[in-house]
Formats: sequence, structure tokens, C-alpha cells
Amino acid sequence: MIEAKSGLNSEERRVLLRDMVRVRRFEDRCFELYTTGDIRGFLHLYVGEEAVAAGVIPMLRPEDAVVSTYREHGHALVRGVPMDAVMAEMFGRRTGCSGGRGGSMHLFDGERRFYGGNAIVGGGLPVAVGLALADAMRGRRQVTACFFGDGAFAEGVFHECANLATLWRLPVLFACENNLYAMGTALARSHSNTDLALRASSYGMPAWPVDGMDVFAVRDAAARAVEVVRAGGGPCFLELRTYRYRAHSMYDPDLYRDKGEIKRWKERDPIEALADRMRATGDLAAGDLEALEREVDQEVDRAVAVAGSAPLEPVENLTRFVHSERRSTPDPEQRPVPESVRPSESGQPSESGQRRAPESEPAQS
Repeated sequence: MIEAKSGLNSEERRVLLRDMVRVRRFEDRCFELYTTGDIRGFLHLYVGEEAVAAGVIPMLRPEDAVVSTYREHGHALVRGVPMDAVMAEMFGRRTGCSGGRGGSMHLFDGERRFYGGNAIVGGGLPVAVGLALADAMRGRRQVTACFFGDGAFAEGVFHECANLATLWRLPVLFACENNLYAMGTALARSHSNTDLALRASSYGMPAWPVDGMDVFAVRDAAARAVEVVRAGGGPCFLELRTYRYRAHSMYDPDLYRDKGEIKRWKERDPIEALADRMRATGDLAAGDLEALEREVDQEVDRAVAVAGSAPLEPVENLTRFVHSERRSTPDPEQRPVPESVRPSESGQPSESGQRRAPESEPAQS
């Protein structure tokens, strides 16, 4: 288990605290708005898991990519997607980050290389590997961080992606948010071996378990993993052991775990744990946390007001984007791939020492 070192200064700790509080207060408001009918459809809340997003995402650079799950509001906010745009998307409004067409599970922001939530369990994994392959073929020292849950670890697509990423030494950070439940199925009821980091390491990539309720430990592990990936060391896997306080989704009656278990995990709350540390070091005075919460609540209030007054997509646009629209100007990313970085047929390292991915071959019967 990766342990926290925390050589952070006072301001860096405040940023971590603020990031987690913003996610928590946003999610709590979404819960309220769902009960009033302002937010509809599926809603998967991140309450309790804030240390993962706050610890991992700031270790990335703006040019890096993030691929997420359907529980992605916290990832989007920490990545820098404006709260107004996220809330408008929750409302299904045209000013949302996905134009009001995606809703809770499909937040997207190409400018920030936030390549969305995904309603399919494990659906983001091949997207992440594809993004990493593109970066590798272009010779870009960029990292793709892929968030997914313990449920996705059981899907075949994870094992295919882990194998391929390791085989081709692709720059992927696999960030597994192990909250102990795949929907309503406990980890121990569906996995014969619950040590996910150990199992991931069997593919030959570095893999570490991390206390996902300790934002310092998460940050330290993410920094170490990103450094390895960016340096060309291939993929890394982090098993971030965390817990969600609320049900899987708003439709979930949450009958598969007892209240005592939830209470025990809340005693390790990542926000309170960080606040206690900051009080002990004099970085957080009496009333500072409450003042921060009030400040964030004002930001959330503004986002709700903006979303509520934003326009809906007009009915005449119902079939828009069923087919792609022609670009008025060529996409600069669609230029021919230079011969020096084209894949070889063998998949062996090129003369420069970088492994090339093999060309696709027909399936063998």
C-alpha cells in the first residue's frame, strides 16, 4: 500500500481541500435537484470518493487526456470543466459541456482533453488505449489517465487493454476506483482474488494499491505513476481503495450493505481527514472550512441559476449529429503519419528504440 509523504505547502493543501469540497457540494446539490425533478435520467454520485479525483488529476498536464466513467462529475470539475457547463449538462441544456445531449453520464470537453464519461461499464478503456496509441505514434510525451471501477476490472475489455498497453508500452495510467461494489454486487462475491493491484501486475506493468480515502497518498502514488508513464516506462495501474457513501445510482434502493458499514467508512472521510491534518499544522483556522463551504455553495448556486435559465436544444435539431457534419477546414490532426512513426508489421521496437504497434491483421479462424 502506497503511504502518504505529503511534502505539500499550505497553499497546495488548501487547493486539495477546495477541490474535494467543490465536488462534494456539487454532488450534494445534484442529489437535491434530482429529487425535485430538475435533473432527470440516471445519476451516479461521487460522494466519498473525492480524494481520488483531487489527488490524481492535478498530477496531469493540460495536454494529457482523461477518460472517465458514468460517475464522472468530480473528474470533470477537477479537470477544470466549468461548473456552469457541467450543471447545464445535468439539466439537459444547450449550454452544457455536451450541448445538453449527454446528461450526467456523458460529460465531455475536448478543449481540456476530457474525453467523457461512458455509460458502458469499461467502455472508456479501449478509448484510453486508442488515445495513448495515437500519442505514442505521434511521438508525444503525453499521458492518458483512464478511470474505471472494480466492476470494469471483471470485464474482458480491461484485460485486453491491459495486455495490449503493456505489450506496446503505451502511456496509460489505469486508475481503478475500487469502491467495493459493482452496482450492488460486493467485490468478494464476484472476484476469487480481491487484490486487484496484484492481478493487474501479472500483465507486467507496475501496479500499486493506494488508500483512496487519503488524498496525500493518492497524490503521491499518482505523481509516481505519471512520472513512470511519461518517461516511456509503459502503463501503470493504481488500485484506489475508496468508498461511495450513496447508492450506486438514484434508482438503487441500496439494500445490499448495512448502515454500519457506511458509517465506518464515513469515519475515514477524505475531506474531514485533510481538514484535521491542516488544523493540526495550523494551515486551517477555526471556521475556515465552513467559510470555504459557503463560498463553494455560492458557486453552486450560480451554476444552478445559469443552468435553469439556459435554453433547451430546439426540437428541429433532434436528428442533428446522427451523421457527422463536414468540416469547413481540414483537421490538422488528420495529416499523414510520418514514415518514421508508422507501425511496423512485427510490432518490434523501431531503430529509435520505441516500440511500434503492429498493423491490424485479419482475424484468424
